[in-house]
Amino acid sequence: MSNVHVHMHVSFLRLAIISALVVVTALIYLRGWLSLRSAFPSLIRGRRLAAFMSGLFLVWTTVGSPLARLDHQSLTIHMLKHLLLMTVAAPLILAGAPVFPLVCGLPKLFIKSHLPFAGLPARWLERCIDHPVLCWLAGTAAVLGWHLPVVFQLGMRTHWVHGLEDVSFLAAGLLFWLPIVHPSPIASRSPQWSIALYLFLATLPCDILSALLVFCNRLVYPFYMSTPQLFSMGPLQDQECAGALMWVWVTFAYLIPAVGITVQILSPSNTHSQGSMQAGPQTVAGGSLSGADVR
Repeated sequence: MSNVHVHMHVSFLRLAIISALVVVTALIYLRGWLSLRSAFPSLIRGRRLAAFMSGLFLVWTTVGSPLARLDHQSLTIHMLKHLLLMTVAAPLILAGAPVFPLVCGLPKLFIKSHLPFAGLPARWLERCIDHPVLCWLAGTAAVLGWHLPVVFQLGMRTHWVHGLEDVSFLAAGLLFWLPIVHPSPIASRSPQWSIALYLFLATLPCDILSALLVFCNRLVYPFYMSTPQLFSMGPLQDQECAGALMWVWVTFAYLIPAVGITVQILSPSNTHSQGSMQAGPQTVAGGSLSGADVR
């Protein structure tokens, strides 16, 4: 069997496995969502289902559809895949509050007892995963680490490394958006100012990488010199387009929400509400004292 046939066979098998995993995950979530809706109609809304299914569809489109192989012919497509995974699919999946419906959707054979998941190590791990610093570092490490030339070349030439790259981008996206898109109402919420700072700082490593791709005037990833190019662009033009795409995309995905949150913090109505909340305990204490004086 020739190398081309082996490559096509491995690619087809990979796409089939990913498609099967996405379909099974969607069915488990749907089963759990229907069970929860039948027992508690107001517990989980339909928008949760729509968000989760949209996120899964984007995951399949980027890594499980025939379009996924185009990233070997264009750095722009490669960048688009990872931006979709990290900034669109990941927050949509989290918006679907996936843990509870997925657990409820599993057959009872796989759920022996909930006690192992309620111990101290599990709670410690949950607090660590939800820590904003760890989440920010995970997203930054995925973006910068996988775009180092040596690591990038290895991912493009090795199937299992390429698959690990896609998985790590999705996992890093889930971790990154966890402090912002809380999957459950009991999750701890950070102050608004910290969320704005969190998003603003996330743009910095992406801006550095995109500026390098746009202005370095040399090919950073020689892999694309030996592959047929899409869109009638040369490898260097394709690299500049990928950098510009990342620059603009990250601005819309991170910086604009950060600016919106900052404007909301500085708005007079928000300042007034915060002042009312701070004055609340004092008012209650003053009221109790007044009542005592009247009596």
